[in-house]
Amino acid sequence: MFSACTSKNSNIKSLQSRIDSLQQRLNDTYKPGLGEFMGNVQIHHAKLWFAGKNQNWELANFEINEIKESLDDIKHYCADRPEIKELGMIEEPLQNISRAIGQKNANKFESSYKVLTVTCNSCHQATNHGFNVITIPATPPFSNQNFGLLK
Repeated sequence: MFSACTSKNSNIKSLQSRIDSLQQRLNDTYKPGLGEFMGNVQIHHAKLWFAGKNQNWELANFEINEIKESLDDIKHYCADRPEIKELGMIEEPLQNISRAIGQKNANKFESSYKVLTVTCNSCHQATNHGFNVITIPATPPFSNQNFGLLK
């Protein structure tokens, strides 16, 4: 009986050691920070502008969904950041620009994009990141991408 208890305790210790080792590996796994996610959003924000201005609605739809996906990742991976509480303010502008893209409405796209940009800056102000001012891009972020439709 004593041998069975000793064996059971040894197995428990071994399992706990494996759990601790796996937990340490999880803790050491790279997790992108808020800045990395926001940089990604900024790239897609710029690409969205050029896609919409060129009425490449398929690309514009792709880019708006990339922004939404990045914001979902922020909510998941950066949930402990106080800034995340302000992210809700961007939902309506994202919906509006998505509708404009779906309707293939260039005028509505442009006005919705401007509101989206202002909302980004309002969020930055609300989270004490007002020094990070987002603008409508003047030049494409990449010289190796055609934002127009291929014919």
